[in-house]
Amino acid sequence: MKVRFTLMAMIVMCSSLFAQVHISIADPGTWSVEALRPYLGQTVVFDMPMVVCANANGNYTVSPWRRFQPESRGIAGSEEFNETVRVNNSCMFSLANVSGYHRCGEKIINLKAKVDNSSPAKLTFQSGTWSGNKRADLEAGLPDLGDYRLLVCGFNLENYYMTWGSMGADSYAEHQDQRAKVSAALKKINADIYGLVELQQGDEAIAEIVSDLNKNLPHRSYRHFHDAGSGTFQKVDFVYDSKTVEPVGLPTETNVETQNRKKMLCFRELATGERFIYSINHFKAMNTGGGDRRVNESKAVFKLYNSYRQNSNIHENDALFMGDLNCYAFTDPILAFVNNGLIDLHRAFHADSSYSYMFGGLASYIDHAICSETMYRQVTGMAAYHINSDEDDRYTYDKSSDRTMFRCSDHDPVLVGLKLDSTLSLSFEPYVANTSLNTDSMAFYYVYTSATEDPLVYFDIYSINGMPICPPTKIIYEGDIFEKHSKYYTFSTKNQNLPDELKRFMPLPPGLYVLHFYYKGNIISHKLIVR
Repeated sequence: MKVRFTLMAMIVMCSSLFAQVHISIADPGTWSVEALRPYLGQTVVFDMPMVVCANANGNYTVSPWRRFQPESRGIAGSEEFNETVRVNNSCMFSLANVSGYHRCGEKIINLKAKVDNSSPAKLTFQSGTWSGNKRADLEAGLPDLGDYRLLVCGFNLENYYMTWGSMGADSYAEHQDQRAKVSAALKKINADIYGLVELQQGDEAIAEIVSDLNKNLPHRSYRHFHDAGSGTFQKVDFVYDSKTVEPVGLPTETNVETQNRKKMLCFRELATGERFIYSINHFKAMNTGGGDRRVNESKAVFKLYNSYRQNSNIHENDALFMGDLNCYAFTDPILAFVNNGLIDLHRAFHADSSYSYMFGGLASYIDHAICSETMYRQVTGMAAYHINSDEDDRYTYDKSSDRTMFRCSDHDPVLVGLKLDSTLSLSFEPYVANTSLNTDSMAFYYVYTSATEDPLVYFDIYSINGMPICPPTKIIYEGDIFEKHSKYYTFSTKNQNLPDELKRFMPLPPGLYVLHFYYKGNIISHKLIVR
């Protein structure tokens, strides 16, 4: 009897092992949810990490890749736009039985899950290793912004009001929770200049923020401009550390379409005497009028810049435009800036991976950082600090007693590192002279002109069906860049500069691919054949 039981146990164990179907996503370009239909009711293990795309109220949605708002990737109807739509609709699973709290953007390595008996799009979590984008990662420090001297922060505070029940908190107690969360975030950021959005008009709200900053960061001496206005209207405004910068005159503004929501000011760095123009903005909401109204706002801000920079006290071309512009990267209001020679720093520093806001499970950035051509070489780094967009809404001040910096707003703060130096060269212009691709490696052939520092270029690869094969990856250069020369960068397991997470994509299956290069927010595309 004992022998029979042991044998039976072994049979059950073996059956259990064989029931675990290993799902290989060798070609993400053709893989979809329907690939799991033959395994209804069975246990599967994925060889590709799954990413949390939504986490509302403890309900998780996962996919092999992060899902993005299409108009953050391309103009409506364009190849990039259509590719993103196809990606978003191809592989999306609900994931039940998840214990603990997990943020959007977290990855599940070696996810083991049971496929629902009725639908291949429904999974029940059994095991897996959760990795990356955790709160502890953000608490450890700010994103890498390079070797900056000044830190500038643009931040939508989601209605920081002192009049209860108007736009923000419904009571004094709720506001104290909101205040604690916002205060913790601003302290952690520790910026030289803040451009704040969705403040209550008048002095009371901004004065409270400045008071908390000076209490929490005693080595600073923050100031703001006094505002005689009052009421329940919104405004944008500046807070600056008078120990590191000083304003050149008073702010100027344009009230086209909205009032008190498009302000501009020149700042002088005390240590160097260098100056730049900072523009903080809050355009009309998407649900209040068509895109033409936001185009009008873009044109008004650019017109104000052209007038302000020629002021006899200013005479400055270096400019940084930030704020909640309530529009995606490839919509007309942003193109109105870019088509006038300004540079979208989200794309310049992060290619197609940048986001600051989540809506409907889609990541995007409507909190922008755009600069003039002369300013670009003085930007050491730019990033959204993901303390809010990846969080479950349950952690807002009106739904929770949580007083950490996480989910202090529905927008991520956007950070820009600056090392002001108006003499930096702008002569670098790269282009791809040749590409070759096979199943083991791919070489990018570049020809450079002179430059004062490493060029910032990213690449990514898509299948011809629009599925991402590898995420945007920064090219790490070698050699002397102060002379005219050429050089290869190889996408290969033998390249020690290639990140480990990308090596698993090698070798690439035979087929047709699209290679994108990103430089200064622009894309150079090449079609590649793997034989």
